[in-house]
Amino acid sequence: MSDGHPFQGNWVARLYERVRDRGYDSLTAFAEARPAASLVTLAKELGQDDVAGVQVLRGLLAEAERRKQVTRFVRDLFARLWSQSVPDGWPTVLDDATRFKIAEALGRWFAYTPETHKERVDRASDALFETPPPPGWRPLGPEDKVLRMLLPDEGV
Repeated sequence: MSDGHPFQGNWVARLYERVRDRGYDSLTAFAEARPAASLVTLAKELGQDDVAGVQVLRGLLAEAERRKQVTRFVRDLFARLWSQSVPDGWPTVLDDATRFKIAEALGRWFAYTPETHKERVDRASDALFETPPPPGWRPLGPEDKVLRMLLPDEGV
């Protein structure tokens, strides 16, 4: 049992207990049922006061590493961060305000990406500006066509 602090006690066991209580056999399955929901939103659903978004992030990455699907995790992470920072999708006009929102999403994506994929994420971020997606583009998950072009699977 927790006293309301996300890192109090065995947070990993608590996280997975909450996932199982909701009828899922993995954190990934729980997250996939909520496409593009932010990590914070997922954490709040699992425990309003004692689960943090970073714990969900760590759990999803650990599961992806075990399944050898880290690239898919990185695409999923993009969709979750994008929906939080740029909820209306790729802007029609790139002005200072929209560039900031995009930079925020891309910066967080790079920061939360495992070291093994940082170079690929950096190239993918550059490619988004070089060849922008259509206005309103908002990936709803890791299988988004644009995301798959930017970050194709490599088996890791």
